Amino acid sequence: MSDRIIWYGELTTSRSLLRRGLALLSPGMAWTMIFLAIPMLALIPVGFATRGSYGQIIFEFSWNNVYRLLGFSTFGWSPDYLLILGRSVVVASVTTLVCVLLSYPLCFFIACKPARKRYFWLTLVIIPFWTNLVIRTYAWLLVLAPQMPVARLASMLGLIAPDSPLYPSPLAVYLGMVGTFLPFVTMPLYANVEKLDWSLIEAARDLYSGPWRVFRHAILPQTTPGLAVGVTLTFIPAMGMFLVPDLLGGAKYMLVGNLIQQQFGTSRDWPFGAAVSLGLMLLTFAGIWFLRRTGGKEALH
Repeated sequence: MSDRIIWYGELTTSRSLLRRGLALLSPGMAWTMIFLAIPMLALIPVGFATRGSYGQIIFEFSWNNVYRLLGFSTFGWSPDYLLILGRSVVVASVTTLVCVLLSYPLCFFIACKPARKRYFWLTLVIIPFWTNLVIRTYAWLLVLAPQMPVARLASMLGLIAPDSPLYPSPLAVYLGMVGTFLPFVTMPLYANVEKLDWSLIEAARDLYSGPWRVFRHAILPQTTPGLAVGVTLTFIPAMGMFLVPDLLGGAKYMLVGNLIQQQFGTSRDWPFGAAVSLGLMLLTFAGIWFLRRTGGKEALH
């Protein structure tokens, strides 16, 4: 009898804790459903709908938007949209790679500082987030202007014409992208670098390992969780970025984010814009799947 009473009391306590947990999680779950899940699900019927003569959405199921995204049209096949998708993947990948290569030495530089000075350097990393992205991007226009040292040096080297800016160009796009997403890699990676077990690094050096082997076998395994988080936080938003390529790349360097913005804006072709958005989501899920397969599974959980 006493065992039943104890079991019933534990069951009641568990139910009470479950109710409290659900009560605490319900606002966040509702926010996610309203502003994330429902809009994402709404893209599916819109993506397979048809655009009317005046830009209205006609809900008649059709594969035309998918065929158009793949390059097929009444005038034949063209790889334009596939090139935009591929260019977006390349830009996001290069941006993520450069951010990782810059973040490792930056994190070690900060971690080697005295404890009271680390917060100062971390603050310098976070400071760009105190300013709107539009203002930060316009700041790059000033940095790359013809009268600034960077453009003058490029002009002296014969890379650009005299009195010409460094934008619009792919270089300007990459500079803006890296400047935007560098803190997204640095902050989670620093959390692991600060807690490194230096005895493993010293042991690797005692075994006459070179710098690459020390990094691969002693540093990389300890920083994989933070690296996976940083890569995820960088690659996924970089895939859909449209502001930086629009301002620094001009109309000559369109990415998938610019294509989506154009379809939902000036072109008023919401069905095709939704289809492109679904394609971007598939590319994003493919990137997450690849990250899970290559060692970031624990971090993504």
